[in-house]
Amino acid sequence: MTTVPARGHGARAMQLPCLAVVALVACVLAFPFMLWGFRTYQLTFAATHAIAILGLNLISGQAGLISLGHGAFYGLGAYTMAVSTLQGGMCAYAGIVVAALMCLVAGYLFGRMVAGLARFYLALATFALALAVPQTLKSSYLSPWTGGVQGLYLERPGAPFGLPVDHDQWWYFVTCGILGLLLWIARNLIASRVGRALRGMRDHPVAAQVAGVDLAHYSAAVFAVGAAYAGIAGALAALLLDFIAPESFTYWLSILLLVGSVFGGLTSIWGALVGGLFLQFWPDIAGTVSRDLVLPVFGALLVLSMRLMPEGVAGLMAAWRPDRRR
Repeated sequence: MTTVPARGHGARAMQLPCLAVVALVACVLAFPFMLWGFRTYQLTFAATHAIAILGLNLISGQAGLISLGHGAFYGLGAYTMAVSTLQGGMCAYAGIVVAALMCLVAGYLFGRMVAGLARFYLALATFALALAVPQTLKSSYLSPWTGGVQGLYLERPGAPFGLPVDHDQWWYFVTCGILGLLLWIARNLIASRVGRALRGMRDHPVAAQVAGVDLAHYSAAVFAVGAAYAGIAGALAALLLDFIAPESFTYWLSILLLVGSVFGGLTSIWGALVGGLFLQFWPDIAGTVSRDLVLPVFGALLVLSMRLMPEGVAGLMAAWRPDRRR
């Protein structure tokens, strides 16, 4: 007698992610028309944070490389955008591409220089990068291009072809579209042979090297990709702010990006979305408790969340998936 295998649980498990993605896309498209302008602007900034955190998740979460200098590439992307549009006469969209390429090259070169360093020495090297970049941007030698301590003003273009959306709505759609594309690229990268090599380098570096994984090459490559993500985020942030200065890209930015990555889920690409929202809205959350104690309340919330969610929000959600509980 022939038996037909049951498909119920497997089919439902496959349908749930698809339905979740469709619902998420529908909400993303509807938000700008449901919220007032400032909230749309905040969500756009949260998306830029998510892009930068996504790059950090590739470096630290997938490859296991500690980076405390991610904000430096964020700043490099912002200034590349400013120089390419103000000095080079490029349009803003071309400036985003140039910022990504500039940070891709810079990340690869930096990754080559620090390849082979032990984890704590690597952390110190990346932290030194976060300290050096703001001071370099203030240099009098670079001030004709960077504006020195006075910074640079940018102009954000509006929607093309007479589309019936304002500036904030248009750049919300642009930023979310770029975020969606970068999520797709990261997801495919992690699922590929390269992703398996990165995880092998993270979990068992000696075994990975014996298996033929070139640790120096993969370290430099993942730094390059992560830096490109940060550069795109910085370029978008520069357009959203309409102004950049060296003080906007101090080491504190790198620390915040790392906090957002850990809170959302260091090893999850989807955790970057949660981390971006957290970084954008945590002052509002902490301010509801005490306006005078925003940083202490933020610290307390962070410690509590790490205690309750050691793998971040993404890890907590994965643990509660129906197929994981069976």
